[in-house]
Amino acid sequence: MINGFLQYIQYEKNYSSHTVLSYSNDLNQLLSYVGQDTKTFSPNDISADTIQQWIIEMTQQGMSATSISRKISTLKSFWRYLLKNDYTTTNPTVKIILPKTKKPLPLFFKHKEVSQVIDNPYIPENDFARNRNILIIEIFYMTGVRLSELINVKVGDVDLGREELRVVGKRNKQRIIPLSKALCEKISEYQDKNKELIPDANSFLFVKSDGKKMYPKLVYNIVCELMSQVSTLQKNSPHVLRHSFATGLLNGGADINAVKELLGHSSLAATQVYTHTGFGELYNIYKQAHPRAK
Repeated sequence: MINGFLQYIQYEKNYSSHTVLSYSNDLNQLLSYVGQDTKTFSPNDISADTIQQWIIEMTQQGMSATSISRKISTLKSFWRYLLKNDYTTTNPTVKIILPKTKKPLPLFFKHKEVSQVIDNPYIPENDFARNRNILIIEIFYMTGVRLSELINVKVGDVDLGREELRVVGKRNKQRIIPLSKALCEKISEYQDKNKELIPDANSFLFVKSDGKKMYPKLVYNIVCELMSQVSTLQKNSPHVLRHSFATGLLNGGADINAVKELLGHSSLAATQVYTHTGFGELYNIYKQAHPRAK
């Protein structure tokens, strides 16, 4: 049953391998708690009280509400699968309530910090890797793409004439993101240099010095290295650049539904987390708007 569920979410629901592994770990932890394994597992042996006691034990062990909520979500998905396939007739997860979690505001880089990296005048033109890395930063910041999306961008996905970038997001959903003219020119220059230095490069836009596709950890480290030189944030990841993209658009007056489409979110709730304003901006608005604040 469990293996069937994992195959279902991977091949029919198109969940990422990382998500499938998380679901598998969550279910195995529950089985360990009730003293069962995948061969002896019987859904009818697990009640709502059993799950509730498991939650209490995880809480006492100091597990965060966010982690517990994810595990409960896994169980809810699993039991829906069991019901749908007639493995059981009861659902003990129905009465289980997700614990309240605090949603921290997303971290984001200031525009001037990203500009310090992108507009760095001290990078030699013949330093291909360094210029490639800076272009990676700029594309993250100018398009809001995810790390997994960027490394899978192929040369044919970039339409320099129309100034568009096509990416494939979660659940194989495609979207088109506009590019600025200046960014298109940089991409064109990069492609020309790439062909010159790495004639045997494959079809992916960003490649290593041997012409092979870049891998996630390499891109992650590139972003961390460059952004840590200009930012005081403890986390300097590609996803923070995605946050910066969304925050910049919304603070600039962009419609939230348009930002949702650009980010590839399936629901507006995921985009609304970016509708925050820094205290400095709030202070300026207050000073300008309140009649007694001037």
